[in-house]
Amino acid sequence: QLVAYEVKRMRAEEGNKQKILRHIRELAEKLYKNENPYPAVTMHTVKKPKEGHHLRVQQKPFPRLDEGLVQWIIDQATAKLQTAPPAVKAEVKCMVPSGPPIAAIMERNGNAMANSARRLEVVRNCISYVFENKMLEAKKLFPAVLRAMKGRAARQCLTQELNLHVQQNRAVLDHQQFDFVIRMMNCCLQDCTAMDEHGIAAALLPLVTAFCRKLSPGITQFAYSCVQEHV
Repeated sequence: QLVAYEVKRMRAEEGNKQKILRHIRELAEKLYKNENPYPAVTMHTVKKPKEGHHLRVQQKPFPRLDEGLVQWIIDQATAKLQTAPPAVKAEVKCMVPSGPPIAAIMERNGNAMANSARRLEVVRNCISYVFENKMLEAKKLFPAVLRAMKGRAARQCLTQELNLHVQQNRAVLDHQQFDFVIRMMNCCLQDCTAMDEHGIAAALLPLVTAFCRKLSPGITQFAYSCVQEHV
């Protein structure tokens, strides 16, 4: 329904915070009513007696209750409750028009998608520079790469690019390359969430046992020794 009816209104409200907030409140109210269709049962309030009521003579005495009749009414109500079907909200089905073409919505997200594509390009370029030993260019891009690791797409891109280099038998690195790769892996794992555990973190596992450097003849250090503290 939002896509069908509200796109024009949302565009008109852009830049006006008060209108946007009012719109959000209206939406929140609709969503709340949808999740809580049954209003709370209102309690009957008993009015307070007025001052000096006890001085009035014309008060009727409270009638004596028939204990058997009260119990019969309670039993009748209980029996009704037990046999009554559970209260279920009737589902009202309605046709929602398709609304504006998806391209109209994509236009709004165009800048975000372009930014995302640029970030991925930066990650790819930086990794290429590291493996081509163009360390000066890699250093220039490195802060942007670390910032990009906040996004899941960039973390996936890192694992894919590193995997390509492993397949090309470029896993043995010199000290500077090793340092760059380790810093990227650490940053990637640091920004991982629980959702990434079986995706990005799992994709890094074979890579950290592949990338290594020679410390001295016969002694090799693998990447996992530098990233194994992450949860």
